[in-house]
Amino acid sequence: MEHIALYRAWRPQSFQDMVGQRHIIQTLQNAIREQRVSHAYLFSGPRGTGKTSAAKILAKAVNCENGPAEEPCNECEACRRITTGAVMDVQEIDAASNRGVEEIRDLREKVKYVPTEVRRKVYIIDEVHMLTTEAFNALLKTLEEPPAHVMFILATTEPHKLPATIISRCQRFDFRRVSLEEQSERLERICSEEGIAAEPAALQYISRLSDGGMRDALSILDQIASFTGGKVSYQQVLDMTGGIPSEQFGRLATAIKQADAGLVLQIVEQFMQEGKSADKCMENLLYYFRDLLMIKMVPEADKLTDRVLNPADFKEMAEAFSKEELFRMIDTLNRYQSDMKYASQPQTLFEVALLKLCGIPQKAGDMSGQEVSAGKAADAGELNRLRQQVASLEKKLERILQKGVPAAGRDTKPAPRTPAPQIASTARKPQHMDRYVASRNDEAFLNVQRQWGQILQSVKEEKITVHAWFMDGEPVSVWEDNVLVAFKNNIHRETTEKPANKQVIEGVLESQLGSPYRLVTMMLRDWNEAIEGAGKPQAEELKLEHEEAEAAGGEKPWIDEAIQLFGEDLVVIKD
Repeated sequence: MEHIALYRAWRPQSFQDMVGQRHIIQTLQNAIREQRVSHAYLFSGPRGTGKTSAAKILAKAVNCENGPAEEPCNECEACRRITTGAVMDVQEIDAASNRGVEEIRDLREKVKYVPTEVRRKVYIIDEVHMLTTEAFNALLKTLEEPPAHVMFILATTEPHKLPATIISRCQRFDFRRVSLEEQSERLERICSEEGIAAEPAALQYISRLSDGGMRDALSILDQIASFTGGKVSYQQVLDMTGGIPSEQFGRLATAIKQADAGLVLQIVEQFMQEGKSADKCMENLLYYFRDLLMIKMVPEADKLTDRVLNPADFKEMAEAFSKEELFRMIDTLNRYQSDMKYASQPQTLFEVALLKLCGIPQKAGDMSGQEVSAGKAADAGELNRLRQQVASLEKKLERILQKGVPAAGRDTKPAPRTPAPQIASTARKPQHMDRYVASRNDEAFLNVQRQWGQILQSVKEEKITVHAWFMDGEPVSVWEDNVLVAFKNNIHRETTEKPANKQVIEGVLESQLGSPYRLVTMMLRDWNEAIEGAGKPQAEELKLEHEEAEAAGGEKPWIDEAIQLFGEDLVVIKD
């Protein structure tokens, strides 16, 4: 006997056979009972949720010889012939292949004639969003005021593509995805009737793969049952569909938590050897971390998602991550998933994304007691250092005020009376140049230098135009919370210094380095000069001599004047 696909053999023939959609079934049955059936319906929703099946059942219910009835009898001549598609007055039209205006004009001419075989003409237009604009315009008037003997049922998976004028002339019903529980119960019943031995975990996993579509679930079950000879196990479902059990994702998440890059790469390679695709692994891992975040933030969240089969395992894993870590992981995976669509080597991009997850720093809330204590001690030392700097600055300000120089003296002083080429050169350099030179080999700078490639990549991901200018620079020193970057081209440096661009870069520095940093820039040639002159302090001195005052044996007022003009940090006094 010829085999009939399960989804065809078990297609609902009455409202009570439909899985889910109780809100729609109840409304249609009430309308039939009260004789308030509309002339036009719009059924919208995901694929495989019963739109076309409900349309055919409704057509049988209004044309049943024992009705109109809330349920078609499926025994009379009209019901049996509508089921087989043999009634010319009940037509199912595929709008994908009959989308032109001529087909709709032909339909508009035929609706005028009364039905010859059944009580009402019913036109079921599937995938109606595929009609052209001209076809919609041709359908509009007929849909609004059809003859009394005609009913239109429009079905679509993309209702947003329909003109508002079409939607407003129909009663709209939105079909929902079938829940995991309802799908599993239906599959168990079908397996029992068909003589298929299936493990409950296997049926649950098939339901998860179908994403709420009953037709997809039956197609997967039919395929696996044919391969396994009527015995369906959980492992067989995984092997045939390329699925990955949550336990393996748990191993991968643990390796990411421990920043074990080697183990992460081994697990990915194992996935690939088993025939898994990188894009599907990325999608499932994204769902996995999303479910961890939901379980962490929402009580009883395991009832809100059909993917969580073992809530206890998920809760234990969710406690290992902080909310901030999960937010960053989901955000990172989402960005790489978008890039993966156009990647020639998706596996490599998947591995890069996972290695980046390994580098996400833990927050203070996730640290052990010893780490928190060490962090507090470091913060206390930093605070003491800042207090000392403030005290030193206050003393300098007090000395300047005692000498009669106003607090904003540098901005209001007259121009110097003597040329000062060294000072003009220094103006192109940041303040405290000697400290940047002295710190050029410190561990803080080496840490920035190691992560510079990743910093540039993150800037590119944030704003590619900023990256185009910023890549001209290279880090040369880190002093306190300042990162000094030297540029070869002055235009690149000036553009990078613009407030909006600088804000983007400093945000990336904070994200990558774990604490706020300020961007300081200069020209690379000036930095090289500073390095070369680091061992020759005399070459950087500015000497002022006043022969007349010295000969008179008086005071040296030009020292005060030099300090007033150039600032105490730039003046060296020698006898």
